[in-house]
Amino acid sequence: QVQLVESGGGLVQAGGSLRLSCVASGRAFRNYAMGWFRQALGKEREFVAAISWSGSKTRYVDSVKGRFTIARDNAKNTMYLQMNSLKLEDTAVYYCAAEVVSLDYVIVGDNEYDYWGQGTQVTVSS
Repeated sequence: QVQLVESGGGLVQAGGSLRLSCVASGRAFRNYAMGWFRQALGKEREFVAAISWSGSKTRYVDSVKGRFTIARDNAKNTMYLQMNSLKLEDTAVYYCAAEVVSLDYVIVGDNEYDYWGQGTQVTVSS
């Protein structure tokens, strides 16, 4: 069993920055492909970013490219999402997800992840 705990959400003005963290426990962190998803009120959950177990491969949704950076520290069992130049439309609950893999690749489909955190709220104000 894998447990994921997100933190770092909050209220920030447009143009500001936040860094989300996701701490994993339960199995060897280096065996996980991981990702960030978000769900705004009244909308479906959407992919934000993903990272391979080594950290060498990443993928982003077009709307966050150049503003968000996904990273991981396998020694700390932690994944990060650095969010800069935040926009009103970034307001959502952000979830981290993990999937045990045997190869070093990214996963972008939410239905491919078995493990999810409880979510952390990010609110961007004008």
